Amino acid sequence: MDSDLDTAADPLSLFSEWLSEATANELNDPTAMALATVDGDGLPNVRTVLLKGVEDGGFVFFTNFESNKGREILANPKAALCFHWKSLRRQVRVRGSVEPVAVEAADAYFATRPRGSRIGAWASKQSRPLESRFALKKAVAGYAAKFALGDVPRPDYWSGFRVVAEEIEFWKDGKFRLHDRVVFRRSGSSWKKMRLYP
Repeated sequence: MDSDLDTAADPLSLFSEWLSEATANELNDPTAMALATVDGDGLPNVRTVLLKGVEDGGFVFFTNFESNKGREILANPKAALCFHWKSLRRQVRVRGSVEPVAVEAADAYFATRPRGSRIGAWASKQSRPLESRFALKKAVAGYAAKFALGDVPRPDYWSGFRVVAEEIEFWKDGKFRLHDRVVFRRSGSSWKKMRLYP
């Protein structure tokens, strides 16, 4: 019987299927993905962020644009992602260009976050030196007082990015390290599929 890697023609549909299975089976954070960027010195940086959706061929996440990752992406709008679902023994790697999401999309997502997370977005100078934990708590208290009544608006520096996939690789664990690997590479408006040695 053919595997889903043999029969799949559209990597985004296959990713959606794998993500659904991970959501049902992965114990913690099935949307967690490692995000790799490059700083101004050409050194790579990697950290874990959460996928918030797949739309228009892109993988969407949200962050502080003044953070290391935000500044690195704005300076060099290319990135790589890696999803590793250990319990399913599967991995998906994505590479592509990065673009900001529309202001309306950032506003809509920010409004769904818990109030404490919205206040935290104002209080945290993400990635910059913090003199003490008390200083962060003080900043949180200050913004909680500032926004005590009414809505907590989205800061201008907090928004989202979309990694527009140029390449998506699917990996399944195999016996004796004979893993199953298939890569899709964008070719105009379609995808070219290639099987890789493990």
